[in-house]
Amino acid sequence: MTTNAQEFDRARGAMPGGVNSPVRAFGSVAETPRFFVSASGPYVTDVEGREYVDLVGSWGPAILGHAHPAVVKAVQDAAARGLGFGASTPGETELAELIAARVTRDGAHPVERVRLVSTGTEATMTAIRLARGATGRDLIVKFAGHYHGHSDGLLAEAGSGVATLAMPGSAGVPAAIAAQTLVIPYNDLEAVREVFAARGDEIAAVIVEAAPANMGIVPPAHGFNAALADIAHAHGALLILDEVLTGFRVGPAGWYGIDPVPFTPDLITFGKVVGGGLPLAAIGGPAALMELLAPLGPVYQAGTLSGNPLAVAAGRATLDHLDAAAYARIDAAAATIAEAAASALRDAGVTHVLQRSGNLFSIQFAPEAPTDYDTVKAQEAFRYPPFFRAMLAQGVSLPPSVFEAWFVSASHDDAAVARIVAALPTAARAAAEATPA
Repeated sequence: MTTNAQEFDRARGAMPGGVNSPVRAFGSVAETPRFFVSASGPYVTDVEGREYVDLVGSWGPAILGHAHPAVVKAVQDAAARGLGFGASTPGETELAELIAARVTRDGAHPVERVRLVSTGTEATMTAIRLARGATGRDLIVKFAGHYHGHSDGLLAEAGSGVATLAMPGSAGVPAAIAAQTLVIPYNDLEAVREVFAARGDEIAAVIVEAAPANMGIVPPAHGFNAALADIAHAHGALLILDEVLTGFRVGPAGWYGIDPVPFTPDLITFGKVVGGGLPLAAIGGPAALMELLAPLGPVYQAGTLSGNPLAVAAGRATLDHLDAAAYARIDAAAATIAEAAASALRDAGVTHVLQRSGNLFSIQFAPEAPTDYDTVKAQEAFRYPPFFRAMLAQGVSLPPSVFEAWFVSASHDDAAVARIVAALPTAARAAAEATPA
């Protein structure tokens, strides 16, 4: 039998940092990363044979639970017919139709056409190219702390892994490209108005996480997304709604379907859940805009693996089984776990707030609810590593960063939830005893 430490040593000899995505290195929590070899329902098992209750869920896609039988069978059936053809398949059309049908509210259907890609980064990159092609403008407005993938123009003041590593952006991004992105504080409509007043005729689009989940959960202020749409449209710009994390997770139509104030985005990007755990993402919007993409229009986008039949099968099976009952189970389990975490921290005397966006939630070690990236970074983040390690020692796998959401699945039954709840008091005491490095 190998150990996690041995696997990590071996991995570092083959891959930069021993990982293929930075947060997996567990650097911010000062722990040896776990190397998982199997998963089922709400549980994952590492190379040492230890089982954990999982609250990462592959960063969202495992919304039905790991290795859900219907999803596995759909992928197996698709694999038996061929791993890929480099040509169109009926399954791509069926998934695109399913996405368009689900994204609706009060009779509105903002998604008339869908383009499938392989990653969330591709989806947002394509949406921005499309916005620029549609408007003939170059500038993009984004919000500090929002993560829209790792394409060059979007890494300025990104959250998630960039925040975890305390990086302001990334080396290798040309200054001229970075200058095409205007970064402003989140939840600050006055800042939005000011940037449009100054450069509105140069701005192609505003891109925003529908309900931010890459700097911990920081919900949009009431009516914020609707106001963004109004301001952008008044200046001839587009609103790109990034639902890579929230899409089909917080409800059947994502955050678009549950935002307290209805609004009209121009383009919506999807990922995570829509691929059911395999590499797949999507861009959706009205036909007139989406058909500017090649082969009908002048905006070029292509991908050999776009709409891969295995990923399409996983996505379709996942969405087919995400019914009202599944969402009810997810919402109930998430509420129980979130409230138990807040209660344990409160009993231990730890200053904190619990932030929620639907069934997504996170703990932030601050006296008041953070509303933007600056207030998120001001929290006592040093309390999270011991909290994380104490949970891990008790067999609960949390996101290895304070800047991430916790992900609950429909498979988190009473037994799994009870194991999480039982571990929380010890973890809360560890957080209480933590001191700054």
